[in-house]
Amino acid sequence: MKLLSAIRCFAFGVATLAAVSAATPAAPNLVVFLVDDMGVMDTSVPFLTDANGRPQRYPLNDYYRTPSMERLAARGIRFNQFCAMSVCSPTRVSILTGQNAARHRTTNWINPDTDNAGPLGAREWNWQGLKPGDVTLPALLRAAGYRTIHVGKGHFGPRDSAGAEPRKLGFDVNIAGASIGAPASYYGKQNFGHGHPKRGKAAVPHLEKYHGQDIFLTEALTLEAKAQIGSAVKDARPFFLYFAHYAVHAPFESDPRFAAHYQNSGKSPQAQAFATLIEGMDKSLGDLLDHLEKLGVADNTLIVFLGDNGSDAPLGHEHAVACAAPLRGKKGSHYEGGMRVPFIAAWAKAASGNPHQQRLPIPAGAVQSQQAAVQDLFPTLLGVAGVRPPTGHVVDGLRLDTLLSGKPDPSRHQRFLMHYPHSPHRSEYFTTYRDGSWKVIYHYHPGPQSGGAAYQLFNLAEDPFEQKDLAATRPDDLRRMMQGMVASLEAHHAVYPRTKDKSDVLKPRLP
Repeated sequence: MKLLSAIRCFAFGVATLAAVSAATPAAPNLVVFLVDDMGVMDTSVPFLTDANGRPQRYPLNDYYRTPSMERLAARGIRFNQFCAMSVCSPTRVSILTGQNAARHRTTNWINPDTDNAGPLGAREWNWQGLKPGDVTLPALLRAAGYRTIHVGKGHFGPRDSAGAEPRKLGFDVNIAGASIGAPASYYGKQNFGHGHPKRGKAAVPHLEKYHGQDIFLTEALTLEAKAQIGSAVKDARPFFLYFAHYAVHAPFESDPRFAAHYQNSGKSPQAQAFATLIEGMDKSLGDLLDHLEKLGVADNTLIVFLGDNGSDAPLGHEHAVACAAPLRGKKGSHYEGGMRVPFIAAWAKAASGNPHQQRLPIPAGAVQSQQAAVQDLFPTLLGVAGVRPPTGHVVDGLRLDTLLSGKPDPSRHQRFLMHYPHSPHRSEYFTTYRDGSWKVIYHYHPGPQSGGAAYQLFNLAEDPFEQKDLAATRPDDLRRMMQGMVASLEAHHAVYPRTKDKSDVLKPRLP
């Protein structure tokens, strides 16, 4: 009897353990869906809000077609004050390291073949980008049992560096990632640039199976991402998918699947092509959501959607209210249109019984107006996966858990540092610093972009579109903000541009 009782107890224990295991889903899957050169206004989803905090539509929201973004936003939360670096490589390194660009020092986009610091640019900037052995998000997740998948644009290091290969940075799989920052061609019939007489060095790798086909690059990458997800699910592995589209970066080649939607818009052929790139990217997002549902893992998959810098839409002057209207400026500029990006976070499918969703509840259709930035993804995604960064690795980002729940986080600072000690671009040799609603811009070598002034000061609560420079009329606020900027740069161990005779570094000076 005692033996029979023991056997029954053992069997009951095994059955209970099996039931608990079946009821507890595996580690949550993580997807970073990153769009190149997409600003906060390049979508039909209204991110900006009115005085009452309600989403407000502007003409550009009615020009672009992004139903899949609307679908994702309806399932989750969008941030209307989410900041990125104003060009691509700095943001991408910040996502993978959790550090502000001023600290990791990849403060400019990485030219694959030459050091593009600029004539007076910082000598010590990190042109080499990421390298093997650096602490990265995919490496930490891989060590925790995740299959780490890179699909799309890399741009983490120059052509001859080890960092140009994402598999040396913690990814198990790399499809299409290299040193290039833009594709030579979006067209499969043109082999995505392979053999191009002028742009062949920017050909997209690893997609030979699609060469000669009537297929757009965005679609080919989507097929590859879906296949990699399917393989991970088949092997019962949690996955981290870093899906970084080359779209919507130039060249502005029209995606023929959507061209008819814009041919009567009255906008230029380039602007129409840009809109087709947006819509093609959006179809990719919808296809990915459908695939997750088909595989039965949507309720256990967190998706984070964002752009890597402000808009590069070909709709007007880089410092005007034009391509990101009503925001001022575009990619590369020191205005909000250069560094405000769309950000949506959602579980791919709501499931109230999923314990991961219970630990990180994300309200449907919510809008978060508190400021956040790209370096916050690193600690947030590690936290969702239950992984801690190693001791000694400085993390500038803060976890987004409270903000993702739709609540304000009073413990969180409202500051953002964007440091660009380089030239040439839309703006040259500048640093911007936000603290709450105040924003200061410092120009190391004042020129036409600033009207010859070293300082620009804006109150974004009263002047969200940066039309009234207060630098001359609010000297106390200007000095306070510049003191904050200088302290932040020093805390991040930033490097600086050089004097005009190149004899010394040029640090910001207080007014």
